[in-house]
Amino acid sequence: MSDRVNRVVLVGTGAVGSSYAFALLNQGVTEELVLVDLNKEKSEGDAMDLNHGIPFAPSPTKIWFGDYSDCKDADLVVICAGANQKPGETRLDLVEKNTRIFKGIVDEIVASGFEGIFLVATNPVDILTYVVWKFSGFPKERVIGSGTILDTARFRFLLGEYFDIDTRNVHAYIIGEHGDTELPVWSRADVAGITVAEWLEQNEQYKQEDLDQLFLNVRDAAYQIIERKGATYYGIAMGLVRLTKAILQNENAVLTVSAYLNGEYGHEDVYIGVPAVVNRKGIREVVELKLDDEEKAKFNHSVNVLKSTMEPVLEKD
Repeated sequence: MSDRVNRVVLVGTGAVGSSYAFALLNQGVTEELVLVDLNKEKSEGDAMDLNHGIPFAPSPTKIWFGDYSDCKDADLVVICAGANQKPGETRLDLVEKNTRIFKGIVDEIVASGFEGIFLVATNPVDILTYVVWKFSGFPKERVIGSGTILDTARFRFLLGEYFDIDTRNVHAYIIGEHGDTELPVWSRADVAGITVAEWLEQNEQYKQEDLDQLFLNVRDAAYQIIERKGATYYGIAMGLVRLTKAILQNENAVLTVSAYLNGEYGHEDVYIGVPAVVNRKGIREVVELKLDDEEKAKFNHSVNVLKSTMEPVLEKD
């Protein structure tokens, strides 16, 4: 019997990071959790606070405040560090600020001898996932961004609410940039095995204009939440735990993550939100949905926006 245990290192214990640590402990996903942050006192306090909850957790988790040397034996490093999105600021406004921060973080992690998987949550997540891939020199399969995992969850939740069906019986994807150019794949969306188009045909109480507004609420959800409470963190934290489980438990789960495209969807050299099969090795494969012409055009636009935002930043490094 192996003594090998799962170790997750969390870099950045702000609102998203500490929510992720709390959700991870509550679901008993990993045996070891290391908290790393520039604000040592805050992270030490988080580790103490979380440890006091272990008697109530489903399984024992060893939690401590550590440093980058703890990444050497980690299976997964989750990066939630970086500057936050301010009210009125788009995720892409954050690019330059967070690229500089990430250079230092990734260099330290790689220097530790880390050989696991990177999971990136900091915005703009698609660009910063690409940055981690570039700076680390890791294979593309072992660098994953949270992508549109939360957008897809919001989409499924609102569709379930609209059709009055359990959200777990809704299969629909948001793809593209995690941000303003993302798009819903209506052509592939189904609720309880019936396509959304069929629901509209069969019952006149359901209308396309309602669904168009529903998507806008998905796309703009972060702005609406930031306006009200300053930041979003619970939803994304639970999405990161879902991804962590898929990786550590070798699930081969299909999740909409920020994955590297190498010809899929007609694009290459970009990280963007697409459905992908996720397991212990990272991204096993990108799932290539057959998009209709309008969806293809919107996805192409999303890729172009990401690339044009990223190029000037990468040229500086």
